[in-house]
Formats: sequence, structure tokens, C-alpha cells
Amino acid sequence: MTYRKRLTLLMIIDSLIVISAIYVGQYLLSRAFQLNTFMIITSLSLLLGHHLFAHLFKLYKKAWQYASIRELLEIFRAITLTVIFAAIIQYIFFQDIYFRVLAVTWMLHILLIGGTRFSWRLYRDTFMNPPTDKPNALIIGAGSAGTMVVRQLQRSGEADLHPVAFIDDDVRKHELEILGVPVVGGVSEIQRTVTDFNVENIVIAIPSLSKEEINRIFDECSKTKAKTKILPRIEGLMTGDITVNQFRDVEVEDLLGREPVQLDTGHIADTIAGKSVLVTGAGGSIGSEICRQVCKFKPGKIILLGHGENSIYTIEMELRSLYKDTIDIVTEIADVQDEHKMFEVMAKHEPHVVYHAAAHKHVPLMERNPEEAIKNNVIGTHNTAKAASTYGVNTFVMVSTDKAVNPTSVMGSTKRMAEMLVQHMDSISDTRFVAVRFGNVLGSRGSVIPLFKKQIQAGGPLTVTHPDMVRYFMTIPEASRLVIQAGVLAKGGEIFVLDMGEPVKILDLAKNLIKLSGYSTDEIGIEFTGMRPGEKMYEELLSKDEVHDEQVYPKIYVGKSCDPNVDAVLEMESNFAHMSKEQLRERVLDIAHGRYEKKDNLSAVK
Repeated sequence: MTYRKRLTLLMIIDSLIVISAIYVGQYLLSRAFQLNTFMIITSLSLLLGHHLFAHLFKLYKKAWQYASIRELLEIFRAITLTVIFAAIIQYIFFQDIYFRVLAVTWMLHILLIGGTRFSWRLYRDTFMNPPTDKPNALIIGAGSAGTMVVRQLQRSGEADLHPVAFIDDDVRKHELEILGVPVVGGVSEIQRTVTDFNVENIVIAIPSLSKEEINRIFDECSKTKAKTKILPRIEGLMTGDITVNQFRDVEVEDLLGREPVQLDTGHIADTIAGKSVLVTGAGGSIGSEICRQVCKFKPGKIILLGHGENSIYTIEMELRSLYKDTIDIVTEIADVQDEHKMFEVMAKHEPHVVYHAAAHKHVPLMERNPEEAIKNNVIGTHNTAKAASTYGVNTFVMVSTDKAVNPTSVMGSTKRMAEMLVQHMDSISDTRFVAVRFGNVLGSRGSVIPLFKKQIQAGGPLTVTHPDMVRYFMTIPEASRLVIQAGVLAKGGEIFVLDMGEPVKILDLAKNLIKLSGYSTDEIGIEFTGMRPGEKMYEELLSKDEVHDEQVYPKIYVGKSCDPNVDAVLEMESNFAHMSKEQLRERVLDIAHGRYEKKDNLSAVK
């Protein structure tokens, strides 16, 4: 029905209700109809007042099939003002007001006008959305978000879930019904409720949940066979703008027991806005995300430097589609091992900030190829740092790893050596050099999550090295934000680390991922393969002599500076080409642990 037809129909219906209500009210009080001047003027004033206030409160523009308490209040206001308007007209013309007749008329207006409007919703809910065989859903959270989710599921014919119960820890809501759906208990009742109501899907509908609370709820959900979904953190929840398509599966990132670090956006904008920024390793998981985060602060120019042309092309096209008219996006295909090229790039672009994310990070591969770890992680970092210092870069931020602390691997040792070089460069340069350490990054190409997902797709089993192995985890965006924040906090020579909460057992991570994928551990299976060369049972973020208890920013710590044995690192750069892989592996571990001193032209064990 068009708006004009709908408006005409509603005005005709309302006019009949208004005219009939006054006469029905009169009849109920006097048991007789009286058509006189008094009743005619009262009828006309009611008719005029109703249409006036109906337009004022937009009663003719409401979608009544979705009517709620708010619409009922609008009807109440419009009718009350209409009756008051009629009473004023009565007094003006007749110096008298028939209160009893107007009171009955007011009640009839409320019943009839409200009834005709809400009958549309009743028809839609009863006949347009008949009961179906949709799978039953348990809603976690009987607050505003959970209520809106249930309302949306009940209204939408396209929704594929049927809400049957609420779970909420607020005992004041227990035994109550919301929109016809009972609140059956707290989180501890999830397992029983899933069984009693034959629930196939669980929807976590509390957008403000902390990571710890999500973990607690998911632990209970994982005891059932129901599939668990979650409502994302979106601003639309605050305005009721919810659609069933916004449900998503719970992801591993949701289960990290720590809230993400918030950026000091004001100071970051002062550091980056309008400036030239260079990102090495810009095609990698961390490097590309650093580029995305940096571009949000509108740098004048961003230089995407990387060795792999395909990955650099991918991030370039992504950024150009978003910032082609606001940011000068430049690409440089270059290897940080090429000293001449790095100096050439710095001279050409003169960046204000350099984020050095280029590195080899795969522990077992670097154990087998220690010379490549040295070339990329040590020499590449030194080349980039020297070029940055020579051409007056303001701040140089190196991306490091928790594996650089008390390293047991070639990769961790070379990253520790790179930290030594960065701290040394800070002591001899006007450029501020800092390093940022964090744990394993969920979703990066080298992380365990993609491997687990592929193994699940293949039917399992998931391979875990040891049942007791634990790791710190963070998301790619959070790691990238930490790198950018460190550049703002940098005074020079620091090693920044994030308060990463409690470490996560790899075995628990594997079990959760199996559950999130809709399987059980019995279906997929978990196989223990033994620790690989260079791996540690647990990781550290700071060694004992680096620990500094004071936070320099919420959830960000800075390690105490230690005197690096940079001479041993420089010797390694000069002589590594003449050494065997086994010698290299032993040498980098000794340097990283400070066990080498200069003797003649080589290094020897103390």
C-alpha cells in the first residue's frame, strides 16, 4: 500500500472512531443519543484535535507492524491532548465542561485507536510469521542487547533461529519472561538448559563482556554440543540497529584473557600526521597491519618496503582504495640485507619515522638456516638502522619478539642481537632507536592458528608439541598498535613490552579451536609430536636484569637498558660467512647470552 492510500485509510478509520466514541460515551452515561449543538461542536473539536495531534506526533507515519511501548505512549499523548483541546472548546462556547462524557470518550479513544494500531503487529506476529521448525537458540544475556536480539529473531521471517530461553546472572530476572522467552538461570545453568530445551545454537548477546567473562561463558558452552555465536561489539547495538546477520562465530581472539591496549591517539597523530613514514616488511602480517594503522592517522607519505613483490602489491592496492586522494603511497621492492639500497631509499624519502618489521621469524626453519637468520635479522637491521641514522630519521622502532629473552633458538638469538644493535645505535645517533617485544601473533602467517585450521579442515589430528607448552598471544591489530604507541613513547634505547596477561596453553588453544569449528576432540583428535629444535616450554617478556615494574603507559612496560656486547655482534657480521652452520648456531646463542668477548680477530668462549 502506498503512503497516500495508507494515510487516507488511517484518517477515515480514526475519524469514524472519534465521532462514534463521543456518542457511545454519551449513551453509556445517559442511555440516550442527543444530537444537539453541544454534541456537534464537541465532535468537531475532537475530530480536529485528533488529526492535529496525530500529525504532530507522526501517528500516521509509524510502521505499526513493529509497534512497541514507545508508540503506545505517543497514542496516549495525542489522545490526551485531543480531549483537553475539546474541553477547552466546550468551555469557550458553553462555559461548561462535560467531564464524565470526555473521560469515557478518552478511554474509548485509547482502546479503539490503540487496538486498531496494535492489531497490525498482532497480525504480523501471529499470521505472517507462523511457527516453524527453526533450530532452538539460547540467548546469553537478558539485557537490552539480548532483548533486541530476541525481538529481531521473532520478527524476521528470514531468521534461522528460534529463541527459547535466556541465561543471565542477574537473579532479579530469574523466573521472569521477556518477550515470551523465560529467563531460566545463570551461566551455571547453560548445560542443563541446552538439554532441557533441545538447544542447537547459543548466542552470546552481551557486547560489553570482558575477555575473562567471555572465557567463563565459553567454558560452560563448550560442555554442550550446541554451536556458540556472539554478537559483535558494534555501535549499532546502542541504537537498536541489530540484524540477525550480525551474529558471528566466537573466535580464538575473543578468548584471550586480556583487554586490548588503547592508543594515545592524540600524541600519535602529532607524531605521524603529515609526516613521511617508512615500514619495512610492509607485506608481512605485522608490517601490513602497521601500514593500515598508520594510515588512519593521515601521514603525508607512507613508503611500503618489502622483498616480496606480490605481498607489497596487495597492501598497496588495499591502501590506495582507501586513501588514494589523501596519502602519498609509495612502494619500494628492496631487501634490507642490501646496504646500498637501504641508504638509497632513506636518502630518497627522508622518513620521519621508520617501523622495522622485516625479519625471519620461523624458529625451526632458522635452526636449519642460521646464516639466513643472521643476514636478515642482524645485518638487515643494522643496515636499516645505519641508513636511518645517516639521513636524520626522528624515530626508529624495531619489531622484536619474546623469543629474544633468554633465547634457546637461532631466531630468538638473532632478534636479541638486533636489539643490541638498536640500543647501540641509540647511544651514538641523534635518532631515537627503540625495540618492541610481544608474544605470538594470532592469525599471522607463521602462527599456530592457521596450521590448526588447516588440520581441522583435513579432518585432523591437530599436532601439539607438548601438553604443557604455554605461550603469550595477541592479535595482529593489537601488536601493530603497540609498535605505533612505542614510537610515541620512545626516548631512546628502550625495549617496550606489553602486559600480555596470563600465558595460554597450546593444548587449550587447540581444544577451543576444535570446539569453535563445530567438532569435538574425539572427532578431530590431538597428537603430541615433541618439542622442536630451539623451542622453549614457556616464553618470557623480560629477563631478570631488564625488569622494570613501572608502567610507562597503561599495560605497557619498558625494560631497563643493559650494556650490549656490540663488538661481538659486529664481529659476527664480519665473520659469519666463513663459519659452518653448527658454529653459527652455537655462536649466536653465546652472543645473545653475553658469553663472548673479543679476542684477536674472532670471538672465543670466556
